[in-house]
Amino acid sequence: MSLSLPTQSEPFAGKHAFVPAIVIVALVAAVWSLAALAPLGFSIAIVFLFAGPHNWLEARYMLQRMPARWGQLWRYFAIGIGGTVLLTSGLALISVASRMGSLDGSGFLTVLAFWNTLLIAWVVALATLRKGQNPKRDWPWLVPLGFLAISAAWIIPILCSLALVYLHPLLSLWFLDRELARTKSSWLGAYRFLLCCLPIAIAAMWLVLARTPNLPGDDALAAAIASHAGGGILHSVSTHLLVSTHAFLEMLHYGVWIVAIPSISLRRWPWEIDNVPLARRGVAWRRAVLGIVVVGAVVMVVLWGAFLADYAITRDIYFTVATLHVLAEVPFLLRLL
Repeated sequence: MSLSLPTQSEPFAGKHAFVPAIVIVALVAAVWSLAALAPLGFSIAIVFLFAGPHNWLEARYMLQRMPARWGQLWRYFAIGIGGTVLLTSGLALISVASRMGSLDGSGFLTVLAFWNTLLIAWVVALATLRKGQNPKRDWPWLVPLGFLAISAAWIIPILCSLALVYLHPLLSLWFLDRELARTKSSWLGAYRFLLCCLPIAIAAMWLVLARTPNLPGDDALAAAIASHAGGGILHSVSTHLLVSTHAFLEMLHYGVWIVAIPSISLRRWPWEIDNVPLARRGVAWRRAVLGIVVVGAVVMVVLWGAFLADYAITRDIYFTVATLHVLAEVPFLLRLL
């Protein structure tokens, strides 16, 4: 893979083209170190600081990418939005039923496998519809891969759900790749080179932390953080390693949505909506879009307050309902491919 550097008309061109890469590497190294050395504290801090802002900016990005009129895309977006809401509601109900004791072990696994099946079918349906849109895409392996994934969802439902926890942060890196290809193509080669170094960073973390003992602390918050990272599933793996890995990936995810994508795609303050297609449809639409942005900002502030009031409960609720923004990314990412 060749490195294509910015042209002279772009920032950091010529002999200074390496400056952004050095800054990024330094920041990623700092994130790696903090996640490895203090995984619990780092995880608590980044969720408190960045969970709300990244959701707000991600929603603002999606508003900008939503076409003003759906036209022939109405079926695609109807299935995308409808599936996002139904799947999120279903997962929330499963979580509540499990905590209330309405589902035993086998019942929980069966319901979870069914939810995973619906998720896979929804993604395949969206990707199939995407094949007929411009620019057209041909993915002949799509349906066989979907059936293979459904088989895995029934054989190892818990591991499939855990895989989503670790794969979701990587979607933001894919979004950034597509946005660079669209707006800063001369940076794409350098970005992909750095992206190829990510597995090395993760492998180094696993090598360094492979024999670390489980994280100390029997309090509910520490247990919840370790469980979210897979501590209750991968019993033979140190919870220190699992939480470090998840916190590292999650911070990269936050960095992409809070800094990178707004810098290259939005190029405006979040409340400046003149470049949102829906806002140009008329006064009522403009007010509606502005209302969404304002409500998002209010929710972000309320979330900070809730974290201060009771971090453990707020974190638990947040990661239950956060499935909404995870699933909402899928239709928009498919549109960028």
